[in-house]
Amino acid sequence: MIPTKDIENVDDIKKIVNIFYGRVRKDDLIGPIFNNVIQNHWNEHLEKLYLFWQSRLFGDPVYDGFPFPPHAQLPINKEHFDRWLSLFTETVDTLFIGPIANEAKNRAYKIADVFQDKLAYIHNKSNRK
Repeated sequence: MIPTKDIENVDDIKKIVNIFYGRVRKDDLIGPIFNNVIQNHWNEHLEKLYLFWQSRLFGDPVYDGFPFPPHAQLPINKEHFDRWLSLFTETVDTLFIGPIANEAKNRAYKIADVFQDKLAYIHNKSNRK
């Protein structure tokens, strides 16, 4: 099925997040990492993600957290980010088309870049000690 509409509201965000993280949970590479950390707290995690993406895509000031710190200690590298981005992009592309869908994908790439840069900095700093 070819998507015919753009991301328009919070229900659309919930659809993306739910389908995307359903795929993440089953993925052989990144699923075990997410499932190990989140365990049986997926509902709470998804609620935060709805707010995060609502803030990023619609400018609503509903998310005030800091998304990087919980990821700082995870055993993740470029391969993991590439898989995360691939799954995210595929999910958005199967559901929506338009400027906000494109913005969601662009934001995901920016987030991955920033997280990878921060993780590299932390790693390099700890190796210099």
